[in-house]
Parts: sequence; structure tokens; C-alpha cells
Amino acid sequence: QVQLVESGGGLVQPGGSLRLSCAGSGSRLSTYAMGWYRQAPGKERELVAQISILSTIRSTTNYADSVKGRFTIFRDNAKNTVYLQMNNLKVEDTAVYYCNGRNGLVESWGQGTQVTVSS
Repeated sequence: QVQLVESGGGLVQPGGSLRLSCAGSGSRLSTYAMGWYRQAPGKERELVAQISILSTIRSTTNYADSVKGRFTIFRDNAKNTVYLQMNNLKVEDTAVYYCNGRNGLVESWGQGTQVTVSS
């Protein structure tokens, strides 16, 4: 089972950018469908972005409507890491962001990283 560690969170002003990292160990992330979720205080955890298992051609991606055009999920297989590039951040993006990996019945979560968007 893969172990996931997120990093890259922090405090940023509205309109700013952050890049979150999800580093994997114990297994290759290219064999996992990966996702970024977030949970704001008092709200349920929601899916932000996901990327499919790496195929022989390419991975496919999906995004929540609230982040389309602003967030990008992508892999660096050499580093066994999945990223979430977040641009034009809004106050409502404030949440704890979690990395998730799935391979069949096997699922792993990271510990989360806090993103705060505030002026």
C-alpha cells in the first residue's frame, strides 16, 4: 500500500498561487488513480481534482466546477509525485487539502496540508 505525504500549503492572498505536492512511497503512483480533496471547517470533504491511472497514452483529468480553469493536477513519475497547481486562489478555496490514491480496493490518504487564502 502506498504512503502519501502532502506539502506546499500555506497562507496566500486572493489571486495568488500555490503548488501542492503529494509524494508517494512504497509503490508507484503511476499505478494509482490520484485525487485531491479538500475539507473546509464545518463542511464535508469534497473532490477537487483527479487524474486517472497512467495509461500507455496519457492520463485523463477531471475537476470540480468551482476550480476548473484555475487548478491543474499532474504527475511527475520520475519523482513519484502528484501535484496540484492552484492559480487565482479565492477565499473560498481555504481548506485542508488531502491527497488520495486508489488502486482497485486499495486506498490511501495523506495527512493533509492547510491552505488559507486571505488578505
